[in-house]
Amino acid sequence: MSHAVPDVTGPSARAVELVEALVARGWTLAVAESLTGGLVLAAVVDVPGASRVLRGGVVAYATELKATLLGVDPDLLAARGAVDADVAIAMAAGARERLGADLGLGTTGVAGPDPQDGHAPGTVHVAAVGPLHARVVSLHLTGGRDQVRRDARDAVLALALDMARPAG
Repeated sequence: MSHAVPDVTGPSARAVELVEALVARGWTLAVAESLTGGLVLAAVVDVPGASRVLRGGVVAYATELKATLLGVDPDLLAARGAVDADVAIAMAAGARERLGADLGLGTTGVAGPDPQDGHAPGTVHVAAVGPLHARVVSLHLTGGRDQVRRDARDAVLALALDMARPAG
């Protein structure tokens, strides 16, 4: 007896909802990623019609690229390191400004397996900066490297969706 393999490809429901909410708002999206390494951008690109809202993304894995490409204050990076809530907000703001979008997203943290700058694996900060306000969520995720990266992706997509949903 053969068993059908479920279709695990295709866009995530959260990414589909985000694209729909952005279209409804008339907003565009830009993404700045560190530990997620392109997972957020890929999730949005998987959605048919993403080109209506997606401006682009930057994977700034190296700390100095957060400053040079995204405009994160080098003094902030020197004082606190890249794994910081304010750095996540600055990355999101930098993506929003430099890529000309209404909503910017930022992800930074430690996927593991080793600690970074005194932060344990699973320490993650995700941020969204929109026309009216900025929000950051700090998380302590569990699981291996891949799980932490996927959970960080899902967390920033949820934050973006919350900010992009039309009021009312």
